[in-house]
Amino acid sequence: MCGRFSITGDLDFYAEYFGVDEVLTEPLDRSWNVAPTDPVYVVAERDGSRQIGSMRWGLVPHWAKDTRTIHINARSETVATTGAFRDSFARKRCLIPADGFYEWEPPAAGRTPHWVFKADGYPMTFAGIWASRLDEESDEWQRTCSIITTESSGVISSIHDRMPVLLTPEVWDAWLDRDMRDPEMALGLIPTIDSNSIMEHIVSSRVNSVRNNTPDLRVRVERETLF
Repeated sequence: MCGRFSITGDLDFYAEYFGVDEVLTEPLDRSWNVAPTDPVYVVAERDGSRQIGSMRWGLVPHWAKDTRTIHINARSETVATTGAFRDSFARKRCLIPADGFYEWEPPAAGRTPHWVFKADGYPMTFAGIWASRLDEESDEWQRTCSIITTESSGVISSIHDRMPVLLTPEVWDAWLDRDMRDPEMALGLIPTIDSNSIMEHIVSSRVNSVRNNTPDLRVRVERETLF
């Protein structure tokens, strides 16, 4: 799964990195501990124009009556068929940039947190889906997103059995294409990640609390100094 990550890049950098045509958001505050319901950058397409905006992390389907139930992750194995995700996966796929993400070992192993990141220093690109819903009280459109996950591989598999789907630049165009609605074709874009491209290390248990949001959360620590 993916329950926490980090976004600290400048909006201008992401706009250039993803080759966007339009910027539809003000810069977000840097966050070293992004948590569910926080705003995050999202790259999507509309009428052939690639756009970067911000959405709340935790998808709420357009038909949902209860907005308290959010979906921060969607399993790749069922994203094309599950009612909460099916419509979004067909036509509202997106890219969600991140510096990297945090993952915790299982409870039996002590729930030790790890920081996971790309070895080349470039941002990770999570495969995402989004939804829009008209809020009846405010009469405003609310846009939310979810990160697609898959079975873990490489160094991540020693920490957790799930990980975010990481998309390579070669598939961004097809992934964002809203005219490409074949679920099998979309699922076929999910690549096999080169395990050598991903690194990880143990970090402080301070990341467990959303109140802590500073650069040192990503700093390597020794296991015996966590508590």
